Amino acid sequence: MKELRLKVLTGLFLAAGVLSWGAARLWDSVGTLPSVPVAAPIVLAVIAVVLTATALSLRARLKAQRERRPGAKGVEPLMAARAVVFGQASALVAALVAGMYAGTGVHLLSSLDNPARRDQALYAALATAAGIAVIAAALFLERVCRLPEDDDRNGENRAPAA
Repeated sequence: MKELRLKVLTGLFLAAGVLSWGAARLWDSVGTLPSVPVAAPIVLAVIAVVLTATALSLRARLKAQRERRPGAKGVEPLMAARAVVFGQASALVAALVAGMYAGTGVHLLSSLDNPARRDQALYAALATAAGIAVIAAALFLERVCRLPEDDDRNGENRAPAA
């Protein structure tokens, strides 16, 4: 598996943000801008919590396994690989979704005097923050599941493994 690159995630975020901002301006000039769902930040926050809980659980189990504690539950390599793949997929989608909500939120900043638009801007900001939390949790999960010999190479050919 290849490691997630922050440059790729940032590029996806920025591209989605610019496209969303342009689409929001166009849509708003033609008619009514679709609303930002209240559930968007909640769903993204739940995904971030699940990724963080998975990373913390795996980290504790791996630490117990390395220290050879009696009764320590090992980590199956396939389970760790699945967790990393879930984290990577979540980070990629979260970068797109957070960029989309950020672009929409930037467009909504011009009309904060309208209470409905102000609420929509708040939901967009919360969704963007929750999307960034998903990305951070996914990167943490990926770091937890990295094999020790990957760290010994001093950054050469590093790849997360399970």
